Amino acid sequence: MNMPLPFPRSTPPVAAGEQLRQLRRQAQLSQLDLSLLSGVSQRHLSCIETGRAQASPGTLHNLLMALQVPLEQCNAVFLAAGYAPRYQATPLASAAMDAVRGALDHLLHANNPAPAIVLGSNWEVVAANASTALLFDLLDLPVDMSSGLNLLVTLLEPGGLGDHLLNAEEIRAVAWQRASREALGNPVLASLLAQLPPPAHPAVDASELTPLVLTRIGSAHGELHFLSTFTTFGMPQDITLASLRIEHLIPADSRTWQVMRSAFEASIRKPR
Repeated sequence: MNMPLPFPRSTPPVAAGEQLRQLRRQAQLSQLDLSLLSGVSQRHLSCIETGRAQASPGTLHNLLMALQVPLEQCNAVFLAAGYAPRYQATPLASAAMDAVRGALDHLLHANNPAPAIVLGSNWEVVAANASTALLFDLLDLPVDMSSGLNLLVTLLEPGGLGDHLLNAEEIRAVAWQRASREALGNPVLASLLAQLPPPAHPAVDASELTPLVLTRIGSAHGELHFLSTFTTFGMPQDITLASLRIEHLIPADSRTWQVMRSAFEASIRKPR
């Protein structure tokens, strides 16, 4: 006798309260800790997590911001609670982003003669200052900054910036680890990583550890040393804005400063 096949069972959606509980535990916070951070009473928070109370949109916002949850994940919690997604992804070219573009232009220009680039959520180069193009020129790398350059790709693929790094294994390993963590919640970045060659992870001698990992670049002007720092926007309320970060490559010694300063001043004097 043929038995009817059972219908496949779909996984039930996770309730908003349970998602909040999981996020709180991932952040290693007690209910009291989160209550103090968010201004939501511990009793009300307990009721929300167990489903005995429905959180208002304002309460959800306060809890999620206190937990520093990525905005796209916040939208999933709002949907689970029965509300419309709260956070949008506004195109950077839109009129609503005029102030943001102005701030980015100011930061990039102010960073000259040190290179600086604006990266999106998939490590795509959104914008770069003049000194970034000059650095690529010093390395004789034919790169068009407006042609969809991806920093992760040019670091990891043969023929790119990674080939000019004197500590390529170290920098590639750091970039791969950072991108892999970000890819856990970003399918597009995960797909990109799957197409790139994984780097060799160098053995680390504890006796040789330094306070910072320098980016060491070989050029016709000798070895150049840079410190890497990142700038992000504080209190973002938009997914696009939250994904942006500015990487500053700050010369780490007087010689590198001089090479970059000379290249920048020569570019200014060059007839247009």
